Parts: sequence; structure tokens; C-alpha cells
Amino acid sequence: MDPQQPLCAAMQAKIHEQIERTEHLIRRLPENCTDWVPAISGAWSVGFLLGHLLDCLAGFCAVLYAVAPERLGGLVTLRDLPVNHACMPAEAAGRIPAYLAALDEGFATIRDADLALRVSTVFVKNGEALLTLLLGNLEHLINHKHQLFVYLKMMGVNVKTSDLYCFRAE
Repeated sequence: MDPQQPLCAAMQAKIHEQIERTEHLIRRLPENCTDWVPAISGAWSVGFLLGHLLDCLAGFCAVLYAVAPERLGGLVTLRDLPVNHACMPAEAAGRIPAYLAALDEGFATIRDADLALRVSTVFVKNGEALLTLLLGNLEHLINHKHQLFVYLKMMGVNVKTSDLYCFRAE
């Protein structure tokens, strides 16, 4: 994390924190739980939720690639990895380091001023600010991390607030 780019460093640190808490929750899942579905109409199985969490991580990489494709060509290989599929906790946890490495590579190429760059998306043709897209992806990850937390509670796993959040000390 580049101290010369405090805004990028803060965003990168927050994303890392959320990914770490997500990975922690994945590791709390009981054995043979991937087919478990809460008694809620239309709910996803644990396995599909894990595959969707991988999609959340891929979203960060896609946004960073879009802002600097000439410098981040290596991130294209992540597109070949399956997302939005039912997967085992070991697969989900095992893939997180690849997304973290790509995320760090992406943040190493951008500067605080780049957060204002407009990036074209499938949703907004004229583009949105890189910061807006990163925040949207962070929100997406946090929402599904919380969904995993609720699933764990519903399965009877003893999880608490400290499993969900990273508390800061002075």
C-alpha cells in the first residue's frame, strides 16, 4: 500500500479488511454445508453464495483492469475462473489469494487522482468515477459477507460481531 497515495491506500486497506473477514467466515462453515439453503423463498445455497462471493472479488479486479488495461493485462486471466457457481468452501478460500494479488497489482498502478477517472460500464455508457465503482463493489461484497454471517447463525454456528467486523484499536 502506497503511503504516497493515501486515498488509494485507505480504499485498498478497507477492501483487504472486508476480504479477510469474508475469508474468516468461509473458514467457519461446517463440513458438508454447501447444499444448505435457509428456509427463505428464493434463497441461495451456501455453495452458490460462495461462488457469488468470488464474483464480488472479481468485480474489483474488473474495475481496476478497466481503468488501466495496458498496465494490468495479467488480470484478464481471472476472467477464465468460474464465478456464480456452487463451490466448496475450500475452493472459495483457495481462490481468494489470487484475487488479493490482482487487487494489489491494480492498486499499485493507480494514483489518488485516478479515483476521479470515468470508467465505462455495461450499466452507464458514459462511465462512472473509479471511486464510485470501487465503493459499489465494496458494498456488494459487504452485503454478501453479511449474508454469509446470517447463514452461519441460522446453521447454529457461534459467530459474533467480531467475526463480521474488524475493530480498530488506537
